[in-house]
Amino acid sequence: MSLGSVPLKYKVTIDREQCMHCMRCIDNCSYGVYHKEDDRIIIDSRKCTACHHCISMCPRDAISLKERPVDYRSHPLWTAEAREDIINQARTGKIILAGMGNAKPYPVIFDRLVLDACQVTNPSIDPLREPMELRTYLGKKPSRLEIDKKDNGDIELKTKLTPNLKLETPIMIGHMSYGAISLNAQLSLAKAVEKTGTFMGTGEGGLHEAIYPYQKNMIVQVASGRFGVDINYLERGAAIEIKIGQGAKPGIGGHLPGEKVCQDVSCTRMIPLGSDAISPAPHHDIYSIEDLAQLVRSLKEATEWKKPVFVKIAAVHNAAAISAGIARSSADAVVIDGFRGGSGATPKVFRDNVGIPIEAAVASVDQKLKDQGIRNKISVIASGGIRNSADIAKSIALGADAVYIGTGALIAMGCRVCGQCYRGMCPWGIATQRPDLVERLDPEVESEHVANLIRSWTLELSELMGAAGINSIESLRSNRSRLRGYMLDEGTLDVLQVKPVGA
Repeated sequence: MSLGSVPLKYKVTIDREQCMHCMRCIDNCSYGVYHKEDDRIIIDSRKCTACHHCISMCPRDAISLKERPVDYRSHPLWTAEAREDIINQARTGKIILAGMGNAKPYPVIFDRLVLDACQVTNPSIDPLREPMELRTYLGKKPSRLEIDKKDNGDIELKTKLTPNLKLETPIMIGHMSYGAISLNAQLSLAKAVEKTGTFMGTGEGGLHEAIYPYQKNMIVQVASGRFGVDINYLERGAAIEIKIGQGAKPGIGGHLPGEKVCQDVSCTRMIPLGSDAISPAPHHDIYSIEDLAQLVRSLKEATEWKKPVFVKIAAVHNAAAISAGIARSSADAVVIDGFRGGSGATPKVFRDNVGIPIEAAVASVDQKLKDQGIRNKISVIASGGIRNSADIAKSIALGADAVYIGTGALIAMGCRVCGQCYRGMCPWGIATQRPDLVERLDPEVESEHVANLIRSWTLELSELMGAAGINSIESLRSNRSRLRGYMLDEGTLDVLQVKPVGA
């Protein structure tokens, strides 16, 4: 017997009195929710993903969407999601894929941290009238400086400084590869970081020629699959990042479905047309910190020691110990990716059940590096679930030097977080390679939206710093005295090294 149909996830309706039969809903829905029969628009709600593209394009606001209009009998253990996953796998015998970051209702630690503000004895600073220093340098810092004072009074620096990335704001855009997102989406991000004086990651999909004009703002990535990696690629980046792990899927490699591997993606990644691009879980030349150090030095040697090399790991329970090893491997920065970090395609069981929050990981990494006296040897970049300027301020106060944003930048370009990135049918032209959908995204327009987001968050960060009596981002970094925990248990406060409210 058939398992039958499951209750609708979304119910789409059209106000027939408001509808002007312009057919824009049919034209704009890439999932086939709408079709025309005679003079009537017919709706197939089972195909809806809640991408909202039809709603945003309807000139009469005639379309409505309701989530789970008919649901299962409630049960505290056997939720609708649990039952539908079982039915899905009973039918297919396959792993369930998902997009975006962890979707479980775990508490968000950021929302239970509050920032300090100055009052009478320690006055606040007005960013409109006084300079605020948000410029950030990523890379190794010397433990001390040696100088040589000449007879004529001039001073010469004897200490040799290692290459650092210079950011005008501590906000960067994380790695989203060409293939996972469209070329127009990557171009939008590239133009945005150039406008705002920051950097973005290429992801593990190589570097398309259209991005070459923005290479000075690119951080190129070397992942376990080594897709698109050659000396030309390495030399074009301002920095190189070795991807060991990813917050949305700790312990496994990347996956780009073959449906998204078009001719251009095939050439850029150096893989066959239409084939799944699956990265191995480990780098097959890295099984120890010593092996990692060898790859770091090999990449530096290949680029004449002119570029900083970062190492990206997923936020897991021993991230602090791993980061201490990375700090001793000649790497210049460690990227910690929390379990709410986004992904174009990942097994749902990994996305929702593996890894730890970025807040706890960054705090423990920062403390471990300080305890071992090596905090200056490496920069810390926080990633995974950064939603606003307050999250950025809290990340830096917990110990990060800078942050990566990903999903936030996509939302600025129209993404509605429907989580269907792996299907390659994104109606916003972001997570797709279909030419008719890609052309919907205008890089000139969307780059300005992303740049506006970065500028807005930078301004708000200045205001938050000013309220705390801080005029330099360096003074905010690892300054946990400016944080208090609200409704956090004692164990979490101990990991964060943050006092409770009122203390």
